[in-house]
Amino acid sequence: MHTCTTTSWLRHRLGRAVVLSYALALLLPGPGLWMRRPRPLPPTHLAVHTAPLLLSLVLFSAGLQVPARALGALLRHPKALLAGLVLHLAIPLAVVPVVALLLRCTPDADGGSGLLTAMILVVAMPVAAGATVWTDKGGGDQPTMVGLVLASTLLSPLTTPVLLAALRPLVSGGYAATLAATGRPAQGGVALTAVVLPCAAGLLGALVLPARWLGRVVALVAPAAMAGSLVLTYVNACGALSSLLIRPRLLLFAAALAAAVLVCLLSFVLGLAAAHLLRLEAGTASSLTLACGMNNSSASAVLITASLPDKPHLLLPVLAYGLLQKTAANRIVTRLRPAPIAARA
Repeated sequence: MHTCTTTSWLRHRLGRAVVLSYALALLLPGPGLWMRRPRPLPPTHLAVHTAPLLLSLVLFSAGLQVPARALGALLRHPKALLAGLVLHLAIPLAVVPVVALLLRCTPDADGGSGLLTAMILVVAMPVAAGATVWTDKGGGDQPTMVGLVLASTLLSPLTTPVLLAALRPLVSGGYAATLAATGRPAQGGVALTAVVLPCAAGLLGALVLPARWLGRVVALVAPAAMAGSLVLTYVNACGALSSLLIRPRLLLFAAALAAAVLVCLLSFVLGLAAAHLLRLEAGTASSLTLACGMNNSSASAVLITASLPDKPHLLLPVLAYGLLQKTAANRIVTRLRPAPIAARA
């Protein structure tokens, strides 16, 4: 009972908890920066990274809570799954050129190519694993959401290079070469270990565990995963905000915020409009909309850090987008929360 109460308490305060995580990263970044560094695991001395471990916990919990029959129904009626995948690829092609046109009007020496590169790396990523947490909070269609996270991640070695190549002509200078080089690795190894395998393990557990045991495991894992998603938000925010604190640049911050707002707003609006046109029920519409607007900003932050280590300010739009997509997700799941079964009956 206590764990159920804890899960419910976190679920109903998730939006405010995310904002608190960002505020804590700004005021107390030290522990988050410490957790970002790899730690050797004795006695093997293998490097352990906190962020992938937390991501794995979130996905394992999501897979564990998917009813096996519902997942089978999703495969038999894949309209929402296919629509979500198509929209997840098509929306960046519609949104990013609009942002590129507006950024050319900024006084930035590179015509906004740096900020645009950061946003391209965000929208080219798979559906965010954290979307499963918001789906759970809003009582949405978890099988559809887990399916979209898994499918977009499995396809990312193909789709990410395609999106980066299609959007590369919008940037200039060395940023175009950066996008070309970044698209080649396509994060395959990280996606497999931190996303696909934990989610598959959770699905397997849901299939093979007896109902009584499964309930006990979920009661333990669900609140831990929700807390883990908040810690992951804090860790990622600490990495991005450290450069802002060292060298404040208010105009750059304003431009980064404006670009992130525009991309996030257009993505969610287009996803919501598509769900309305497809006449999906509330829970499925919520999952489809979240899939359109929520991208794996943690993965894009890793790529920016690796490919552009001399430009930490480019993490600012990624940080802003991460906060905005969580704020928008909170509004979406509240607006599209399915009616209780008793009320529908």
